[in-house]
Amino acid sequence: MRFDTLIRQATVTTSTHQEVADVGIVNGKIASIGNLGDASAERVIEAEHLHLLPGGIDSQVHFREPGLTHKEDIESGTRAAIHGGITSILEMPNTNPNTTSAERLQEKLDSGAKTAWCHYGFFIGASTENAEDLADLEKLPGTPGVKIFMGSSTGSLLVSDDDDLRRVLRSGRKRCPIHAEDEPRNKERKALLSDNPHPREHPYLRDATSALIATQRILRLSEETGRPVHVLHISTADEIPVIEDAKKRGIGTTMEVLPQHIYFSAPECYDRLGSLAQMNPPIRSEEHRQAILAAVQRGSFDIFGSDHAPHTLEEKSQTYPASPSGMPGVQTLLPVLLTMVHRGWFPLSTVVRMLCENPAKLYGIRGKGHLEVGYDADLVLVDLKQEKVVAKPMLQTKCGWSPYEGDTLTGWPTHVFLNGTLVVENDERIPQRHAEQLEFA
Repeated sequence: MRFDTLIRQATVTTSTHQEVADVGIVNGKIASIGNLGDASAERVIEAEHLHLLPGGIDSQVHFREPGLTHKEDIESGTRAAIHGGITSILEMPNTNPNTTSAERLQEKLDSGAKTAWCHYGFFIGASTENAEDLADLEKLPGTPGVKIFMGSSTGSLLVSDDDDLRRVLRSGRKRCPIHAEDEPRNKERKALLSDNPHPREHPYLRDATSALIATQRILRLSEETGRPVHVLHISTADEIPVIEDAKKRGIGTTMEVLPQHIYFSAPECYDRLGSLAQMNPPIRSEEHRQAILAAVQRGSFDIFGSDHAPHTLEEKSQTYPASPSGMPGVQTLLPVLLTMVHRGWFPLSTVVRMLCENPAKLYGIRGKGHLEVGYDADLVLVDLKQEKVVAKPMLQTKCGWSPYEGDTLTGWPTHVFLNGTLVVENDERIPQRHAEQLEFA
């Protein structure tokens, strides 16, 4: 048999098994996996000593287009993604203007069609103004569904009142990702800012109780309305048992963890990085970090995401709390997770489950996330032993910095495929775009 592309002797890795095998690709899809003997192909890649994974799906990124494109846009954000082995992204609605209507969604989709380097979909933002329209909006092509901000965000994207949350949750059926922080508590605690403010105060002002209160509220409302929710960027030891209990009760709850909340801990990260470590919800103490890692190890978390939220160094240099919260991370998401695999924190199968298979499953992304015959050949070859120091010249994000700068990460993508086409090889990107709008069940 003749293939378009043949990947020879890679360690094929899924969430349930590994095997050294050949993978044949035809017409953009995985056509065969196994010992393909003397099969031929237009392109043959010898992948002995490399691991083959499904392409990563980063289900929480902020690419700042429209309105804030001095710090990122769809072109630069997806370029960073593809260089990091991320083949699909789901982008959040807190742009300027917010993505709260069919027209605003279409504007993003049009931009993606012209400029994106990886596959893309865009969330609709819930607001008090569009609550009754969300059931129709979530069905539009190109969107995985509706994002709810319970903590402050840009424009009108704040739904903090229980009655408004009920209206949003009852308008539609798709799983809702949730930013769960308690806005009234966050506002009250601003008065506790010291006379000489420093970013190390951030996890104190936006404390663990704020996250826990909001998470408890949204789980109660989810159960009441029958609407499944996906609680984003869990940052506290306190929330984990609450969500684990909700899972046991079968109300459809899932949860996300960011590598930042496993890799960094306070106060060290704030002393070393200052406002570059400032994000919402905050990086917290070692006690919280250890609890989060333990929950990953026992399989409680469903998804890894980056929460890629870039700001310029000039913006970040403002005195806290004027400095904005958020950090870039889509390009380093997979290498940081592979570094954790190298350290023995969890197996490679956990990365495949939480970065590839589960995002496709939870958001109904057609053809993506699985290394199986018949699926789209969005694939990434990784060298688990390759070491690189994160440095500015390698970064593709428009903001031009990373909280991991100067750190040595072990495990990097060597080849990235979109629909069977090799688009990045040893960090060199081909100039043609092959990205497509994602399809959602």
